[in-house]
Amino acid sequence: MPKQANNLVVSHRQIWQIAGPMILANISVPFLGMVDTAVVGRLDAPHFLGAVAVGTLIFSFLFWGFGFLRMATTGVIAQAVGRDELAQQQPLIQKTLLLALFIASLLLLFRSSLSQIAFYAMGASDLVTQFGQDYFSIRIWSSPAILVNYVVLGCLIGISATRSALILVLIVNITNIILDLLFVIVFDMAVEGVALASVIAEYLGLITGLILLKRHRIHLLPFQLDFSLKPDFKLRQLLQLHGNIFIRTLCLMFSFAFFMAQSAQQGDIVLAANAVLLHFITFMAFFLDGFANATEVITGRAIGSKNQQQLKQGLIYTALWSGSIALLFSLNYFVWGPSIINLLTTLPDVIAAANQYLTWLIIAPVIGVWSYLFDGFFIGATRSTEMRNTMLFSTLFCYLPAWYFLQYLGNHGLWLAIIIFLAARGISQAIYLPKILSNN
Repeated sequence: MPKQANNLVVSHRQIWQIAGPMILANISVPFLGMVDTAVVGRLDAPHFLGAVAVGTLIFSFLFWGFGFLRMATTGVIAQAVGRDELAQQQPLIQKTLLLALFIASLLLLFRSSLSQIAFYAMGASDLVTQFGQDYFSIRIWSSPAILVNYVVLGCLIGISATRSALILVLIVNITNIILDLLFVIVFDMAVEGVALASVIAEYLGLITGLILLKRHRIHLLPFQLDFSLKPDFKLRQLLQLHGNIFIRTLCLMFSFAFFMAQSAQQGDIVLAANAVLLHFITFMAFFLDGFANATEVITGRAIGSKNQQQLKQGLIYTALWSGSIALLFSLNYFVWGPSIINLLTTLPDVIAAANQYLTWLIIAPVIGVWSYLFDGFFIGATRSTEMRNTMLFSTLFCYLPAWYFLQYLGNHGLWLAIIIFLAARGISQAIYLPKILSNN
């Protein structure tokens, strides 16, 4: 591995050099989803489209839950770069890779049970379930590649090689799109073609990722593992780091799943309107996540090099850009919100309902931006215990009580509960900031 410079210059240009490629990578993801929908939508029955939609949703939740493999790796690598000890992290990276492969093995071993439980929980029609399970039975074989790629992306972001991360994501998505068109339109493979395209694209991405890491002189293979029974303090720390971020992610997944479940309780119109409005939050997240990635790298290197001034300056600069982008989103939603809703749906009742609740989406960016920013800070600082505790507090003691006591407001109460959840996350994380900033 190369010896990395531990003195990362904190500048606005540096922030954009890290955040820019990650924003572009994030934006490419929904484009792939649109192509999947357009390709399957050409088939002669609606259950094909439903099967891919439900199957994609299941995998999104499934793999989102294992995002800790990427986040924890980024924090550890960024701090190692700051200490000029990247080469010494090779065994720890390999153990994370083994953890990814172990999880993937469990997913493959229990794939039939997972499929039955997931589609039962979705409550789809018999035809959608049948073809959706066909999609699942093929797509699940991409698990090893996807989870290992999380580790690869974590390494690339940790060393600030975000252009390489962008190349990796684009290769996966462009390959997926080309194979979608080939398998479904040319070879007439229906949902099986969409699933197979994803599997091949992910393994091509894995090969690309390993090549990119090798160019940066990071070698995940061959393994040099220690099979002795002596206690491994660093391994325990690593597993604790992964476990805490996993709990945090589960809480986040639960919060939005609970939101959609409560939306469904209010009828199809409200459910559809809320689904449309959630796209506003998703699109905002594509941009804010890029600045969160920049915060991870800058924070990790500053802590690794014990540069307190760099740590504070990095947080101030990324906060400035994150806050500015969030404000820009709020202004755009205020001006163009109704037009965006009209682009997302043509159903008059859904449009009317979405416009009725649009105010909450105008508020959401300036309230939620701080939780995105501080997530990046905590990941870079590898303060996973605080991440877990603030998420548990925000979910169990703020979000759920707020929903319960605000039910009389209907869907307005549900949206207010989400806003309270976002605010609670940012505020509770901010409470820890002075201690972290003063101790590093």
